[in-house]
Amino acid sequence: MLSVVMGYAICLTVSLLLLTGCRSGQGVAGPTVEFTKIPPAAQGGRERVDTVSGRVHGARPGQRIVIYAMSGPWWVQPWPDQPFIPIQADSTWSATSHLGFKYAAMLVDPGYQPAPTMDVAPAAGGSVVALAIVDGVGKAQIAPTVPIKFSGYDWGVRTIASDRGGLNLPYEGDNAWVDPEGALHLRIRKKGNKWSCAEVEMARSLGYGTYIFTVRDTAHLEPAAVLSLNTFDDFGGEQNYREVDVEMSQWGDGTSKENAQFGIQPFYVPGNVAPFTEPAGKLTHSFHWEPGRVKFVTVRGDSADKGAPVAEHVFTSGVPSPGHEKMQLLFYVVASDKYPMQKDSEVVLEKFEYLP
Repeated sequence: MLSVVMGYAICLTVSLLLLTGCRSGQGVAGPTVEFTKIPPAAQGGRERVDTVSGRVHGARPGQRIVIYAMSGPWWVQPWPDQPFIPIQADSTWSATSHLGFKYAAMLVDPGYQPAPTMDVAPAAGGSVVALAIVDGVGKAQIAPTVPIKFSGYDWGVRTIASDRGGLNLPYEGDNAWVDPEGALHLRIRKKGNKWSCAEVEMARSLGYGTYIFTVRDTAHLEPAAVLSLNTFDDFGGEQNYREVDVEMSQWGDGTSKENAQFGIQPFYVPGNVAPFTEPAGKLTHSFHWEPGRVKFVTVRGDSADKGAPVAEHVFTSGVPSPGHEKMQLLFYVVASDKYPMQKDSEVVLEKFEYLP
């Protein structure tokens, strides 16, 4: 009888300990962050900002809020040199944010250093002690573009600023036009104290196939000027935006003998960039994109089949698969302390071809 009673007492004690443990576990909640005001869902740019607000629960002294807005990459808000938002005495926070399609609020420990941009959404862990991600409010707003027709395709000319090249610069609709012979002109020009640049994007995705561009002489470009002929998927961060590039530039280094390159992203991975020296005169650049492989070729003249070869390269690692990428033609300026942009510039693409 005594052993039965003792056994019952032990079971009861264990049960109480388990119950207490469960209850205490349920009562311990980690810090949380929430939104109370969410900006519209819209394509980003320095022209439009809105207020983003929220509240935290369980924050410790010294912790702060960091906001990201997603428009293509995730961009820290409102600027890379102003990333930290203080938490008020009533546990609320509020800041100005450029617009994006999604917004992320992070509660971070002291010492956390946010990256200016991220390819994929922020994640909790480590110094990021709490995270909330929400869609922007309303139907997604796409910035207006100026429509043009080039080589039988519909394109749109960008009209809002961009941070490409490490500079936040205006992009304007009159910096791209098609002449009576059908050639596309892209222009960089000085406006005030900034360089106004050009970006033209095709209205639809093409996917796997052969992309061919005939371009008049670009060997004369200043070191800080970049002509980029590339695919890009604003929502393809998990595949490095499905970016496949032919680019003409010295990337701000006037001493470089290489003024062009083929590439896939991310560019910092060894083997993802193949630089070369392009000669003066008209050139035809092409790339053939297929599953797991992309082959680049540059030849002299206006025929991809008959011109004398200049450069060739094949990538077989890290090649993206198709998604919602579109062809982009960009002419812009990169930051350069030693060789900053000096004068207006223009490039001409005679034609674009696509072969499925």
